[in-house]
Amino acid sequence: MKVAIHQPHYLPWLGYFAKWAAADRFIFLDTVQYEKNGWQNRNRIKTAGGPRWLTVPVHAHLGTPIRDVTIDTTQQWRERHRRVIEQAYAKAPHLERYHDDGTAVLVERSVQETARGLGPDGPAYEGLMGPLVRDWDRLAPLAVASSRWLAEALGVVTPVVLASELGVEEGGPADDATARLVAFCRAVGADTYLAGQYGARYLDTGRFAAAGIAVQAQRYEHPVYAQLNGEFAPFLSALDLLLMHGDEALPILCGGSTWSCLSP
Repeated sequence: MKVAIHQPHYLPWLGYFAKWAAADRFIFLDTVQYEKNGWQNRNRIKTAGGPRWLTVPVHAHLGTPIRDVTIDTTQQWRERHRRVIEQAYAKAPHLERYHDDGTAVLVERSVQETARGLGPDGPAYEGLMGPLVRDWDRLAPLAVASSRWLAEALGVVTPVVLASELGVEEGGPADDATARLVAFCRAVGADTYLAGQYGARYLDTGRFAAAGIAVQAQRYEHPVYAQLNGEFAPFLSALDLLLMHGDEALPILCGGSTWSCLSP
């Protein structure tokens, strides 16, 4: 079994889903610390004025676990995101198809409800704007929900689980990045770990080998595809690709990945 492990991101980019699609099980690493100015609470879409950030305002201190990060509910961020998406993609070929399916990401669900059930028998979300019409008070459930909605819309059927549900002890091996990843792989019965392009540099592959787990590293060449509003802009949310290419989005994004085995 191949497993991929990644922090929850808000409306993630193409490479995130390419790794997810290559796995047999995907683990949302909701036990790590929040990263300021990272991708956990923001991503970019393309507008007439160029790439634009969609940022979820949060309350977080240094060292706060992402699952404990709260959203600043005094700000009207959901309405802003909905309005910007609708304006930016008003002429996108597939906006109407996904409009009522995608916003369900912003529908408030528990982390457990959000993580479970993605797959052929899992429940579908209502629409692109669904997640933008309900109140969220924590970042992790929202980030997981936005990722799950995009995955389902793209056609990624790999089942998911939250790291916090796997019983890997904090304060023991979880203090060591490689040991923690090995523990998560063992918890789901994986024999292969799919590492990201940059995260692979920091792994102790010998310790994976000692646990009987092979490591494959992703190399991602960003595909070029038709976009609105002029010159191509890479590294956007996969929402851009989905609304422009619909059913063709998944093969396009998966075509950017190549995988290589890492030796101990």
